Amino acid sequence: MTEAARPTSAPAESRGAASHEIPEEMRRDVRFLVGLLGEILREYGGDGLYSDVERLRELAIAALEDPAAGHLADAEALVDSFSTERAEEVARAFTCYFHLTNLAEELHRVRTLHAREGQVPLAEQRPSDSVAAAFSHLAAEVGQEEAERRLAALRFHPVLTAHPTEARRNAVASSIRRITELMTDRNDPRWGPGALEENRRELLAEVDNLWRTAQLRPSNPSPLDEVRTSLGVFDATLFQVFPEVYRRLDDWMQGEDRGRKAPKAPAFVRLGTWIGGDRDGNPNVTAAITRQAAAQSSDRVLVALERVAREVALSLTLDDRFTPPSEQVAALWGRQRQVSPELTAQAAAHSPGETHRKVLLVVAERIGATRRRDADLAYATAGELRADLTAVQDSLVAAGAPRAAYGQLQQLIWQVDTFGFHLSEMEVRQHSKVHSQTLAWIADPESVPSPAVPPEEVLETFRAIAAVQKRHGLDACRRYIISFTQSAQNIADVYALAEHALGSAEAAPVLDVIPLFETFDDLRAAPGILDEMLALAPVQRRLEQTGRRLEVMLGYSDSAKDVGPVSATLALYEAQARIAAWARENDIVLTQFHGRGGALGRGGGPANRAILAQPPHSVDLRFKVTEQGEVITARYGNPDIAVRHIEQVAAATLMASAPSIERRNAQAAERYADLAAQLDAVSRERFFDLIHADGFAPWFAEVTPQEEIGLLAIGSRPSRRGLSVESLEDLRAIPWNFAWTQARINLTGWFGLGSSLEAVGDLDLLRRAYAEWPLFATMIDNVEMSLAKSDPRIARRYLELGDRPDLGEKVLAELELTTRWVLAITDHTRLLEGHRVLGRAVQLRNPYVDALSLLQLRALRVLRDASHELGEQEVADQQRLLLLTLKGVAAGLQNTG
Repeated sequence: MTEAARPTSAPAESRGAASHEIPEEMRRDVRFLVGLLGEILREYGGDGLYSDVERLRELAIAALEDPAAGHLADAEALVDSFSTERAEEVARAFTCYFHLTNLAEELHRVRTLHAREGQVPLAEQRPSDSVAAAFSHLAAEVGQEEAERRLAALRFHPVLTAHPTEARRNAVASSIRRITELMTDRNDPRWGPGALEENRRELLAEVDNLWRTAQLRPSNPSPLDEVRTSLGVFDATLFQVFPEVYRRLDDWMQGEDRGRKAPKAPAFVRLGTWIGGDRDGNPNVTAAITRQAAAQSSDRVLVALERVAREVALSLTLDDRFTPPSEQVAALWGRQRQVSPELTAQAAAHSPGETHRKVLLVVAERIGATRRRDADLAYATAGELRADLTAVQDSLVAAGAPRAAYGQLQQLIWQVDTFGFHLSEMEVRQHSKVHSQTLAWIADPESVPSPAVPPEEVLETFRAIAAVQKRHGLDACRRYIISFTQSAQNIADVYALAEHALGSAEAAPVLDVIPLFETFDDLRAAPGILDEMLALAPVQRRLEQTGRRLEVMLGYSDSAKDVGPVSATLALYEAQARIAAWARENDIVLTQFHGRGGALGRGGGPANRAILAQPPHSVDLRFKVTEQGEVITARYGNPDIAVRHIEQVAAATLMASAPSIERRNAQAAERYADLAAQLDAVSRERFFDLIHADGFAPWFAEVTPQEEIGLLAIGSRPSRRGLSVESLEDLRAIPWNFAWTQARINLTGWFGLGSSLEAVGDLDLLRRAYAEWPLFATMIDNVEMSLAKSDPRIARRYLELGDRPDLGEKVLAELELTTRWVLAITDHTRLLEGHRVLGRAVQLRNPYVDALSLLQLRALRVLRDASHELGEQEVADQQRLLLLTLKGVAAGLQNTG
């Protein structure tokens, strides 16, 4: 092998993002908002506070621009000179800076999306740009009729989770929303100088409010607090955004007939939630919480449906002489009069000669009665409501008013199809060991003296599921996920507990039991376990009822913590391929449920690219995925960004079944199977060499803020299943990722890759793989992003907190080696050189994250110093500073875990 076939050394400044010019509009917004923050800092703390913040900011920037000049040491000295109070104030200032910068960047993304709208003709769009573009490309491959059949089967199923919720407090998020609204108003070209000055006054007040709002929660949110947070996202965006996506697609498919023909776009999104249902390791989620969460969700969607139904009714002022009602609607009106003479009399008086309007007014009242549980008026199911809406729609079409039929009324029908009367499908999750332990206790209470979860609470969960189904419908809560599924007996245990809890199989709730395969070994054993699962009588009965539909969940977090990011990526691909083949052999309509997180060590990264890199038949028009914490806000917090995200994911889900994509992925997997095997073996060996080293777990707790993360009140769920720092087994994957991110190492996203690439050694081969093998390309690009958010200069300071230079050097050597190979494979001179938007974002934030990292290191050094005994107040002060910096770094890197 020639030297030309290997990378040389990494460029001296490869860590930073490529120099991407920040667009002037975005630069203007950042400058304006930071200027407002500067005014507030002077008002609050005088010129001294402002000068300290500015001096640290300037030193952090200079340290990046000229690493050899000693500016980073100067910044450290400045941080060490701060009083505890001043250090907290500076940390708060930089955190506010990140919130404002993130806001400005989001505004620019929205501006860019609006500017691009309609600019690129469909024929020139990439399949991943929109569902319409994907459909067009798919139809060219498989024909129009087959493409329409596949579109009808399309399903995108995001599942909201709350482990953790965002690092931001709700109060902080609310303040940021108000600032966003004021900045959006400010861009209105119709505003004159007077209006702009008033807007500036209001913005100063809101920035002042943001500055004075405590960044730390006084206590952990309860599960119901987390439910309310998710419902806020429904109110703000999801209820309107999903039908907007359907409408955009339908308008394109209808062409000149848009608004005049029956819709071709299906309601292809279904929303799921674990919030209030996921009790694995969270004792705060009880059966009572699950009932309350389901009730709150149902109440919220019924309020929304009632409001929209009334709005549609009031706008439908069509006179019967010009738009005569059909016999079906006349009969519906007759039934409504029988159900409530008083209500129909009011509607008739309000809308004389307008039958469609008065029928819909009664429909709106019946939705309200459903929420109030008024048995005389309530709808029994969402299907009954949809039948009434369809009757009105068909009548309008028959009367020659298709625009009225397929306008706002169609939006309402799409919303009913998407959300039903439950809003989101509640999924219950529990650990397999809890089930086996509860069954053992039922057989002999003395055999389990200290059950992990009170057995009566486990049984009450099944009673809660039955109650939710009875009140809100079957789809409100029927999925039951088993964490750490390791045998078919784990599935049988759930059915046995359900029968025991309700007294019989007939009385038990309907359950779709979903095995969750998390560890490396469990992923490999999955097909065999699924074979045994099919032999279970309750599973066979359920398959007959559902048309042989089955879900299987794959855990990204624990598999990566188990064997490292490279082996986990390859193992997950292989598991999906084997499970998909198993499903085809057994005539199963399979949905593979991806338990992904925000961090790259938990399967994070662009979802649409990940979908298009999956094995043939593993997606099959159905993509279900967890959406967690800050990812929910990032993807669904802004309506325009939410539309873009849904379009891209749905487009990728549709295109994943295209023959060209399946053929490409299958051929690449076969062509590079030997390469995959070598990457797997070497990366895993390197990962084990680190995490299985003597004393690794306590060293990890020393060199990262892992222990202190447990003090951060960001979720109702404990950060550990146990408390010992002697083993990583009980540590959840989220703090495992969060801690390495905070230490500016991001180890969980890349460790082991450099050594495996070095072992391959053939740069030409690796570049061909990068060009031809989507899974490898996605992995390399995700690692590049992870590396760009790391910083060897800062990381070294964290690693020096532990008395294990051997482990620290292993980490830094692997970081340098991985960076060198990734740059060589991508043919970049600097990280993220080929990713303009992401590179710009990292470039904008890195120096300010560095400043917060130095403040965090100051606190960690004091807390880790065994030679100095701290008083209770000093410990509290240092922990408070540390927690403030945890929040700030999370805001800067836009990631918790």
